[in-house]
Amino acid sequence: QVQLVESGGGLVQAGGSLRLSCAASGTIFTFNAMDWYRQAPGKQRELVATITRTGNTNYADSVKGRFTISRDSAKNTVHLQMNSLNAEDTAVYYCRLTTVVNTYWGQGTQVTVSS
Repeated sequence: QVQLVESGGGLVQAGGSLRLSCAASGTIFTFNAMDWYRQAPGKQRELVATITRTGNTNYADSVKGRFTISRDSAKNTVHLQMNSLNAEDTAVYYCRLTTVVNTYWGQGTQVTVSS
């Protein structure tokens, strides 16, 4: 079965950067998109960034110009480069893979930004 493993989270000072990675293993059918979501304490999970099968990307307004999503199809891996981090970026970040068959979620990785 498909499994998503996230890495790269941690503690960073405001203004700093982190790079998250999400590696998919198992039998991967043709995917529609890979996404990053985040959920801060007391808030709903929100979509942060999306990259489609064709390479098209979309970002939440709050991260435009600061975050970049990319994909390494050969390794079934998606990355999220996060720059100019601020306290509002503190959240658990989740990777999501959608294929023509199923949707899969990672376990989440904690990002904490100190001010």
